[in-house]
Amino acid sequence: GKGSGPPREKAFLGAALAHITETDDLHRASATHPGCVVIPTAYALSGETGARGKRFLEAVLAGYEAMLRVGESLGPGHYRTFHTTATAGVFGSAAAAAYLLELDEDAWVWAFGNAGTQAAGLWQFNAEAAMTKPLHPAHAAQAGLQASLLAREGVTGAEWILEGEKGVHAALCPDPQPERVTEDAQGWKLGETSMKPYPSCRHTHPVIDGALELRHRLHDSGIEVEAVEAFRIRSYGAALNLTDQPDPQTPHAARFSLQFCAAWALLHGPPDLSSFQEDRLDHPAVRRLLPRIRVEEDPELNQAYPTRWGGEIQAVDAQGSQWTVRRLVASGDPEDPLDDEALDRKVLGLLDHGGLEASRGRDLLDRLRDLPEDGPLPSLPHLGRVQD
Repeated sequence: GKGSGPPREKAFLGAALAHITETDDLHRASATHPGCVVIPTAYALSGETGARGKRFLEAVLAGYEAMLRVGESLGPGHYRTFHTTATAGVFGSAAAAAYLLELDEDAWVWAFGNAGTQAAGLWQFNAEAAMTKPLHPAHAAQAGLQASLLAREGVTGAEWILEGEKGVHAALCPDPQPERVTEDAQGWKLGETSMKPYPSCRHTHPVIDGALELRHRLHDSGIEVEAVEAFRIRSYGAALNLTDQPDPQTPHAARFSLQFCAAWALLHGPPDLSSFQEDRLDHPAVRRLLPRIRVEEDPELNQAYPTRWGGEIQAVDAQGSQWTVRRLVASGDPEDPLDDEALDRKVLGLLDHGGLEASRGRDLLDRLRDLPEDGPLPSLPHLGRVQD
């Protein structure tokens, strides 16, 4: 709830929990998950400042704008080593907090300076299927919030934290694009974000969508999935760097495996939270299918990235017949958004997964939908169970 624990601790825990199931939102151009950093920070601090729905949402908007602009400025080379949700996230958290704290211009600059010096988060955990990932948004939320609280007390921070000789761009970015921070925009960047329908790495989603369509096409042709001799997945380099995992051994690795996600979708339909539980990793039909799936890079999909996150999946039977599905837009992207019914279903499913009974989940969802009318921020319940 809003009243328990210091804001920094609440932001840390909220950000970690928002990221752990791989169900958060995604901004393609910056390759960040802004919601899991910005919203827990704004929620935690709103409980201390007494902000109601409208001001809370304005703080979220400010946090998204800062995080996504900074994230775009870090450049594609940064993402090969650094988890951008972590490194750009400190700026998003700082902005949301600075807005709620009503900092003056100098203090905003100090908050960004001291947030930026804490930018961190390396991808090495993914290569080893370690449990580090939720720590990244958790640290970003806490660090950005702390930076704004310190700025309120007059603690100065570097003014040139991004573009300075020893700033973020120089230290962490082989190909920074500093102009992305201040360039003109058609509207708020929050509207550029995608919502996930499946609880896996967003890089897997175009292929999951394709696999679901391919599943129907094979069925309509009278072909059993398990009878298909070979499958080929084509994707862009950034996706393969993180999700070409032919033999996942942990739930986290499965969520980051193009092969596992495609196999599950082909055999069982849309993956949900239960699809990545420990006891599903050795599902016999999935394990039989994995060795038949080949993954390769696609130059056209590379060229479209990061504006478009696309994917292709192809089935080839023993007679050489082929079925191919290519997706340039994933379900939940701004070009193919989830409707309110699908979003409500997702939220209620996550609350149920956390142990909240259906009636209380619906009540909480209704109160959240009142926030644009300046309704009060609801206290979050203590959930009955925590699942991976």
